[in-house]
Amino acid sequence: MKVAIIASNGGKFDAYKVFNIATAAAATDAEVGIFFTFEGLNLIHKEAHKSLPMPSGTEHFEEGFKKANVPPVEELVSMASEMGVKMIACQMTMDVMSLEKEQFVEGIDVGGAVTFLSFARDADVTLTF
Repeated sequence: MKVAIIASNGGKFDAYKVFNIATAAAATDAEVGIFFTFEGLNLIHKEAHKSLPMPSGTEHFEEGFKKANVPPVEELVSMASEMGVKMIACQMTMDVMSLEKEQFVEGIDVGGAVTFLSFARDADVTLTF
């Protein structure tokens, strides 16, 4: 199976959705690729992914995450990388925001929409968060 995910939002809930699906799919030996664009780049930025915002009024989830032993986002990013999840940072968004590859976690690729579309062309599942 092949799973293609577009991550265009950059909050903590978005990170948990993206990496929960990605790691679950990778655990079933699916080929997984995530295209990070616009605010979604925060999910793989070396500093930003350590302090992603929570939607207003959802602060109670932080305690729930701890009680349920949900790993922090930076650990989920590492897990996804170790499991072979392909992570593609959007070159256009990086250019617009004056970001460099070195500002992101190790092991990512940088590419444009065509790079992701080449991966996603024959995906069995395509998701957007």
